[in-house]
Amino acid sequence: MKFRRCFFSKILAWGGAALFAMLVPFAAEALTRVMVTPLRGSVGLPMERHLQEVMEEAASSKDPVLLVLELDTPGGLVSAMRSITKSILGAPFPVVVWVSPQGAQAASAGAFILESAAVAAMAPGTNVGAAHPVTAGGKDVPSETMNEKVTNDLAAYMRSLAQERGRNPVTAERMVRYSHSLSASEALEEGVADLLAENLESLITALEGRQISLPGGDIVLSLREYRVEQRPMSLRLQLLELITRPDVAYLLLLAGLYAVVFEILSPGGFVLGVSGGVLLLLGALGLRMLPFNWGGVVLLVAGVAVMILDLLVGGVGILSVLGGVALVVGGLVLFRAPGGELLDFSLSFMIGGAAVLTGFFLLAAWGVWRSLKKPVRSGFEGLKGEKGKVIKALDPEGMVLYHGEYWKAVSSSGKPLAPGTSVRLIRAEGLLLVVTPEEKKQEKN
Repeated sequence: MKFRRCFFSKILAWGGAALFAMLVPFAAEALTRVMVTPLRGSVGLPMERHLQEVMEEAASSKDPVLLVLELDTPGGLVSAMRSITKSILGAPFPVVVWVSPQGAQAASAGAFILESAAVAAMAPGTNVGAAHPVTAGGKDVPSETMNEKVTNDLAAYMRSLAQERGRNPVTAERMVRYSHSLSASEALEEGVADLLAENLESLITALEGRQISLPGGDIVLSLREYRVEQRPMSLRLQLLELITRPDVAYLLLLAGLYAVVFEILSPGGFVLGVSGGVLLLLGALGLRMLPFNWGGVVLLVAGVAVMILDLLVGGVGILSVLGGVALVVGGLVLFRAPGGELLDFSLSFMIGGAAVLTGFFLLAAWGVWRSLKKPVRSGFEGLKGEKGKVIKALDPEGMVLYHGEYWKAVSSSGKPLAPGTSVRLIRAEGLLLVVTPEEKKQEKN
């Protein structure tokens, strides 16, 4: 009887264990490190490199890691977006993309990044969507065939990301095809976001016990004990992110061109030349990391050249107006290139900055040009024909005063000239002035 009770106890224990394994098939993983890093600004090479550095650190950690990406972006480059989403999809640890803080957006390329996350979270007051491909400045891709081709490609990629993460592929695709944009609550209702979280603490609370799919298998998050570690973007990458903004890169190129032109118009210094060279290098670095059109660069240089020509020929400003138009058009087409279909920037800021720089350049260049046409007022050329006064008798050599300066001088006739005699300069022989007495006008009776 005792043997039977023991045997049945073992059977019940084995059965209970098997039933528990069937009901809870995924092991809970206690995550002790919660790494939080921002993804803010345009989606480009700096953001891509920053995420790579953070993910390499997380992958090498001995402790289990949960990576939280705070997203706030208006869009960016397709190439950078694809690289970031690939890294998130292939991460061996759970990656949460959290659109935060309130007022933030996951627009254009940011919508793809949100959909690639293991958990897509949004703070109240944020939005996601408007991922339709456009040219720089917000216009549709001009060629209908190319527009359809790019749209179909990005729509398929968005649909694939949503299906991979178990979200609504129909709504996700509408964000690409029709620039559909959703608030945080609408995104949750439509099934393109997983949860809402106002702050980091509420986000972590909502993640407790959530099942996550990883390349190595599924896990259940356990966040009862954790420590939060902030990983801000390095200063080097922040500066790189600034100069790789399309509007900033364009204005750096324009300001550099103007500074170099000023150095050519008024040589003798080096500050403007060196400053212009540095600005051109920074602008060129920004262009190198952005998809750009050489036609825009040509229009930019041509616009500056036409305005200089207007100053040289003494025009009435018509050429300067044409040059300004070339600058604006150059800025509009500069970033119309493959890879920039999700790139967005402030067109009004770029045009306003170009207008201010151009106005300042024209005003300053006009002043420089006027000064070049004035008669020389310094050196021997400035003294020629001017009135001076003998300070020390010229017998045969003495001293004269010109423009507050004392000069050695001799009389052109060889006759002595007494102190106080008014003289005029004839020529200069080295540092010696050759002068002649000024003729006195006879008074009329």
